[in-house]
Amino acid sequence: MPKFKSIGLFLVVVIFGILFIPKIIDRLQKDTVVQEGRSLSAKPLAYISLNGEAKRVPEFTFLNQDSLFISNEDFNNKVYVVEFFFTSCPSICPIMNKNMKKIETQFGSRADFGIASISIDPEHDTPAVLKEYAEGYEVFSQNWHFLTGKKEEIYQLANQGFNIFASVNPRVAGGFEHQGYFALIDKDGYIRSRTDRFDNPIVYYMGIDQEDVEVQEVDLLMEDIEKLLKE
Repeated sequence: MPKFKSIGLFLVVVIFGILFIPKIIDRLQKDTVVQEGRSLSAKPLAYISLNGEAKRVPEFTFLNQDSLFISNEDFNNKVYVVEFFFTSCPSICPIMNKNMKKIETQFGSRADFGIASISIDPEHDTPAVLKEYAEGYEVFSQNWHFLTGKKEEIYQLANQGFNIFASVNPRVAGGFEHQGYFALIDKDGYIRSRTDRFDNPIVYYMGIDQEDVEVQEVDLLMEDIEKLLKE
């Protein structure tokens, strides 16, 4: 009987190999694995189109934590990530910047990479406040700029320029509400992203952690930063 059991087990293994291993290999070769609706494809990142044209980051000029004027032109020839936040945020911002710190740890020493963290509470978030905030995160990159400026310009950049919602709302904790997205920009100033399972750009990456998700979007973002740095 043990002999027949061994033969049976051998046949099961052989049949499994014949039926399924070629499919697994083919799937890996075609790189069609999908995680939580986000494509893990190795194909080039998509451009975000608006009215048939690839969308570029609008022009902006703000003060950074060192009281230096920083514009979109300071990010020319750099891959960079944009977020909207505020220093007194009691909810999602600490999570966002914990994840942004992970990104800085991996790419912050590169001269061709940067981060723009733009405050939606510029009346409170002066350069001095932003400086202290940056020190709290032990920011070391010369290209991670915490930015402040005129409120109307910041909100126009967020809501119209990026279509990332930001608003004053006294009824919510902290007095402001905003989406916890990260935007990925290539070296030519175009907004880029990977695609979903239907081949549509995801547009932005979730900057906060999601429950019951094996691969967080910040991890996907770091993969895609690496891609753009190689372009």
